[in-house]
Amino acid sequence: MQISSSPKLRVVEISPWGDPRWEAFVTKHPEGTIYHHPAWLRALEREYRQRAAYLACEDPDGILMGILPLLYTRGFPLSGSRPLTGPRLSSLPRTPLAGPLSVDPAVTAELLREAVQRTIAEPRLRMQIKAQRGDLSDGMDGIVRKPWRESYVVRLAGSPGQSYEIPDSHDRGAIRRGINKAASMGVRTRLADAETDFRVWYGFYLETMRRNFVPARPYRFFLALWELMGSTGMMRLLLAEQHADAGSRIIAGHLFFFFGHTVTYAFGASGSSDLHLRPNDVILWQAIQSASLEGYRFFDLGEVPEGDDNLARFKSKWGAERVRLYRYYYPDFPNTEHSSREREPVPISLAKRTWRYMPLTLTAWLGDRVYGYL
Repeated sequence: MQISSSPKLRVVEISPWGDPRWEAFVTKHPEGTIYHHPAWLRALEREYRQRAAYLACEDPDGILMGILPLLYTRGFPLSGSRPLTGPRLSSLPRTPLAGPLSVDPAVTAELLREAVQRTIAEPRLRMQIKAQRGDLSDGMDGIVRKPWRESYVVRLAGSPGQSYEIPDSHDRGAIRRGINKAASMGVRTRLADAETDFRVWYGFYLETMRRNFVPARPYRFFLALWELMGSTGMMRLLLAEQHADAGSRIIAGHLFFFFGHTVTYAFGASGSSDLHLRPNDVILWQAIQSASLEGYRFFDLGEVPEGDDNLARFKSKWGAERVRLYRYYYPDFPNTEHSSREREPVPISLAKRTWRYMPLTLTAWLGDRVYGYL
């Protein structure tokens, strides 16, 4: 379906998994991420079956020049038109980074103009674009850029066979001591190889989200990731197990994405009673070393909420550099309404006092309801 056109460019809607041009474009683009890939987009759709608009810009010969994945969100009840929790046309919801990919600023402008027109067409809707680049809105009236959180990225050699060494000697020594201690207590890592591993890990995920006062994503979302990415090697769940004479047991696990030149840390979980075994350090060290030996250039540890100094220190100790992320909006709104400390939906705010004591099944149910609006 043709949407808009210019003498040399036209914006159309296509299917990321039905049109092979989408995946080929994302794979070849130097800024393409796992979050632009059809597998991630399909997993998001399976999570809540939201209305989508997958925009593509092509030249008169049908050659793809740019893409912009968009999903509509309902917005949380009682949130009005708040920029972070109200109804949005987002690229992408429940995703740290997305936005347009293009070969030229003129192509980016065409895609964003179409997104703005769709935003204008529906009352109370707000466009939201999540990006690492800070120049997407240059020369575009009405679209505003606002600084977001910082992401922590470890730079690797990018040559297969090279191991990684943490730059700071103090951090390097502390991590090595922790890993050696874990090894002496029988902690080993392995890749998940069946859905049964995922089910065990999801129980730790629910516990971790409850411990951190964060709503949990539904199991069907992770099952979709496993089905869509597991066999392709784009997703790996690295588990930590403690081995003893009586057998072995899973104590933690981190989920990573592999795409292009980057390995991305996506989700992590561990049992609170086993944190003294240092499973998170063991998993991350193994994951970073494997990424370096396989020739990846970047290991993205993900963003840190404003004011979370403990998490910032944990990610910094691996030698990570801070990279600023941005969010773009249309229409504009007061800066006082925009903060990387996202306002909690009302049910979560009310439940926070007793959140840690709720049954895991209840936190899973509540998290599913929250994310269904966001």
